[in-house]
Amino acid sequence: MLDRKLIREHPDRVRQAILDKRGAVDLDLVLSLDEEWRRLLGEVEQLKARRNAANEDIARRKQAGQDAGPAIAEMRDVSERIKAGDERITALVAELDALEACIPNLPDQDVPRGDERHNQVVRTWGTPRSSGPGLLPHWELGQRLGILDLEAAARMSGSGFILLKGEGARLERALINWFLDVHVREQGYLEMSAPYLVRDHALFGTGQLPKLADDMYVTAPDQLWLIPTAEVSVTNYLREQVLEGDQLPVRFVAFSPCFRREAGSAGKDTRGMLRVHQFHKVEMVRFTTPQRSEAELEELVADATVLLERLELPYRVVKLASGDLGFAAAKCYDLEVFSPGVDTWLEVSSCSNFRDFQSRRAQIRYRTQKGAKPAWVHTLNGSGLALPRMLVAVMENYQTKDGAIRVPEPLIPYMGGVRQIG
Repeated sequence: MLDRKLIREHPDRVRQAILDKRGAVDLDLVLSLDEEWRRLLGEVEQLKARRNAANEDIARRKQAGQDAGPAIAEMRDVSERIKAGDERITALVAELDALEACIPNLPDQDVPRGDERHNQVVRTWGTPRSSGPGLLPHWELGQRLGILDLEAAARMSGSGFILLKGEGARLERALINWFLDVHVREQGYLEMSAPYLVRDHALFGTGQLPKLADDMYVTAPDQLWLIPTAEVSVTNYLREQVLEGDQLPVRFVAFSPCFRREAGSAGKDTRGMLRVHQFHKVEMVRFTTPQRSEAELEELVADATVLLERLELPYRVVKLASGDLGFAAAKCYDLEVFSPGVDTWLEVSSCSNFRDFQSRRAQIRYRTQKGAKPAWVHTLNGSGLALPRMLVAVMENYQTKDGAIRVPEPLIPYMGGVRQIG
């Protein structure tokens, strides 16, 4: 949620963000309603002050035995005007809240302007493996090795679901457990296991609702939503809280299944495990002060890329342009791993800084010192990392000439000593 004062003072920036992020909010209507709300609020406050003064005068008149009838009649009219004004103010507040909930966050000043064609590769690591003859895409490799069964998943759930078995399921579990251990033991995150079903207000707090309602699954009759990412549950852990400044930064990590309908993405990356409705992910979430916000984003990226480097997977860091940013993000780096079997770069993490956009929606504040007026915290999150694309990258980069998969060195202890699949 944007500060209403910012909307008033920088309407052109807000209007451009709405255009960049393909929003449909009528900003002129927002500004008009806001102007009416402020004007009416002042008028009603003046009427209430006038009524209070008149009531005191009426009381004095009655006490002195004077006729207070005309004054009483006049105040009845004033009271009716106050009632009508209060009702209109309530309606304006509701309408403004609904409209402002659909206004996206403003991109940072150093974010490239434009659509996804203006994304900037800020650095690369490693040399991508050549996509030569005999190098199989993961769906063929997994089927040959008996560790991936897409047909069985489709029979029970439809397209967009996967079924891993045997050493395939074990390899995914090894990746997840190793990710968590590095984040917790080496990088200082506090591990959480949070709910996978949440209420509307939780998704509103992190910015998925109302904009992304069509991209998520909701249960009936409970009206509980399946989370699209653990970011939702973990961020809302601190909703409506006021932290002390010395508690920040706070860093959490959580594993969860993620559920996404992928509405509007028909025909994109449909082969194998590239785009699915249910997948697993390890998510890092940070809460910090505005002063530490930018540094925390760089640390978040570093905490994710160290995993890719230890797995010796070539990757690149991409700064997203304003038109490719998510609704709630002010700045985002995508981490992409090269996968030779499909001969493309795969996004395996998005590390985002939301500034105070989410904290305003979820009411998460902190005090700079004891007794100080609470200020809004800054929130950040990033995948550390996302399956199953990480599994795709490992399978395709570590496949051997004879059609097996070498197990990356860091994962061997998590695979019970197994060094090769197949």
